[in-house]
Order: sequence, then C-alpha cells, then structure tokens
Amino acid sequence: MGTETDTTSSQDIERFKSNLRDEIDGAALYAALAAAEKDPVRKDLFLQLAEAESRHAEFWRKKLVAHGIRDIQHVPSLRTRVLARLARRFGPGFVLPSIAEAEFADRDKYSRQSDAQALSAEERGHAAVVNAALEGDRPSASIGADIARAEPWHRGASGNSLRAAVLGANDGLVSNFCLIMGVTGAGVGSREILLTGLAGLLAGASSMALGEWLSVTNSRELARTQIARERMELEQTPDSEQKELALIYQAKGLDREQAQKMAAELMQDKEAALDTLAREELGIDPTQLGGNPWTAAGASFALFVVGAVFPVIPFIFGTHGYIAVGLCIGFSILALAGIGMATSLFNGRSPWFSASRQVIIGSVAAAITYGVGALIGITLS
Repeated sequence: MGTETDTTSSQDIERFKSNLRDEIDGAALYAALAAAEKDPVRKDLFLQLAEAESRHAEFWRKKLVAHGIRDIQHVPSLRTRVLARLARRFGPGFVLPSIAEAEFADRDKYSRQSDAQALSAEERGHAAVVNAALEGDRPSASIGADIARAEPWHRGASGNSLRAAVLGANDGLVSNFCLIMGVTGAGVGSREILLTGLAGLLAGASSMALGEWLSVTNSRELARTQIARERMELEQTPDSEQKELALIYQAKGLDREQAQKMAAELMQDKEAALDTLAREELGIDPTQLGGNPWTAAGASFALFVVGAVFPVIPFIFGTHGYIAVGLCIGFSILALAGIGMATSLFNGRSPWFSASRQVIIGSVAAAITYGVGALIGITLS
C-alpha cells in the first residue's frame, strides 16, 4: 500500500509540474503577443489571456508548495520563445493560427483531471477566444461565408451534401464492381455472379447505413453531453462564463467595455447565453446537433445502392457469359466517369480530368481483384 501511495503521489507531482510549465508558457506567449500587438483592443485581450494563464500557473504552483516543493524555476520552452520572436518580428497574426491549433488540441486537457475542474471551462474558453481572434484576422473568409449562405447552389456544395452523395455512390460502385470482377475471375457462372452482386449490394448498403447511423447518433449524444456540461457551468459559475463571453466579443473587435456590457446583457437570458457559448466555444449548433441519424442512414443506404447496382444490371436482366461481363464493365466505366465528372464540382479540376482519373483508378482496382479471383479459382480447382 505504501508503495502504491508513493507512486500515485509522484505521478501527481509530475502532473502538477507539467501543468505549471504549460501555464507559464501560455502566460509568456500571450504576454509576448500583447507586447507585439498594435491594436489596443487586441492588446488588452492578449493581456487578459496572459493574466488568466498566470492565475492557472499559480494554482499549480500552490499544489506543488502543498507537497513541499518550492522555488520552482521555469524557462519558457523553445517553442514559446520561437513563437514570441516571430510575433515580434511579423506580428501576432503570423503565429495566431499555430496558437489557435494548440489551444484547440489542449482545450479538454483538464477535463480528465478531477482536481482541475475549476480550470477546465476557462481552458475551453481560451480556445474559443483565440479562434475568434483568428477569425477576426480573416475578413475575406467571413465575406465568403456570407456569399455561400446567400447562394443556394454554392450552399449545397460547400455544405458537403453533394460531396457526401457522390462519395456514397462511388463507394457502392467501386466495391461492387471489384467484388463482381473478383468472382468473375474465379470462373463462376452468371447465376452465382448475380447472387454475389446482390449480396454485396445489400451487405455494403446495410453496413454503410449502420455506420452512418452510429456516427450521427454518437455525434448527437456527444453534443448533448457537451451542451449539458456548458449549461451546468453556466448555472454554477456564471461570472466565469460571462467573462468568457466578454473575451469572445472582444476578440471579435469590441473594446473591453462594450464586450463586457454585451456579455452582461446576454447573461440575462440563460438560454441565449447557452446558445452563444455552444456555437462559439463548442462549435455546435444546438438546433441541429449533427442531423437526424435515421435520415442519414437512409440516405447512405440509398446512395450506396445507386452506385452498387450498375455492375449488377446485366446479370439482373438475365445476360450471360462474356456479353454480361462486357456490359458490366461498360456500365461500371460509364458510372465511374459520371462520378468523376460530379467530383469536379467540388475539387476544382476539369470534368474530363476527374472522369479519366476515376475510370483509371476504378478499372485498375477491378483488374487487380479479377486477377486475385483468377488465382484463387485456379488454386481451388
């Protein structure tokens, strides 16, 4: 028992030291950004973030002192020093994308540390604030998003609906084309090929539908859990959440007084505050939560079937032998070309290039499976 306690205590101390180093690095980095920032609103924002990181560092320093560890010296890490120097040389905007990425990666680092729950919400808030500051450096991106929302055709493409439809049909087409060519290579009859193709169609479509249902359901459940946690934090630590909202508004360009006033007004309506925090901090639209899992599953099933049916068509209508195989290849190549042309709508390449690439890759995959099937057929016979 004594050994286990000592081990746990040693692990905790190392964790305290690691957290302290991270927070000291964060405070130094935001202080460097504030020193390099010319805009007074953003300078004040970075100073507030530096102060918050310093408070977190003091939290871990006290933990170490309680374990008898004092006079802790820490030099900012090489990464922190390099980013600070780049910020001084090229401006904070030059390094802000890297900082935003790191903040997002570490946003939940305290959620699994039971003694750091008081800091967890603030760390997630910092990620949202830095992301808002980063978006403030990209006016063209905001304008582009407004245009995309205004144009129905562009909205459909940018919303990935078209991409999902095309890729779903492509999955069905390529997998069933390769499956049929594989059993064809093995030398089985047309009846067996038909049964194999239909089985592959149903099995693949069912698998895709179940996978999509699980994906959307899990995403919705995770979103609900995160929103519930945000609601709890809003009830238990309203002052902290209000400060977080104010920082987000300040990152979007308001001065501190305006941002604090807007955050205070928003906090009068807890549901509106929760909606804003969910969107800004969690990146979740509470009205959508990732969509309907049954609709997504049905669409996935149907799209897979649409693609997978092309190689089977000749065998469904009773065609036999080489004619059936030739028609199967022909229908599949035409479908591959069509899907390739459809991908040109969202990959920026020419329709003919996309179609040719799709046909070549799909045909090579089918030829390989045909060859494998032929080898297996020879071996078994």
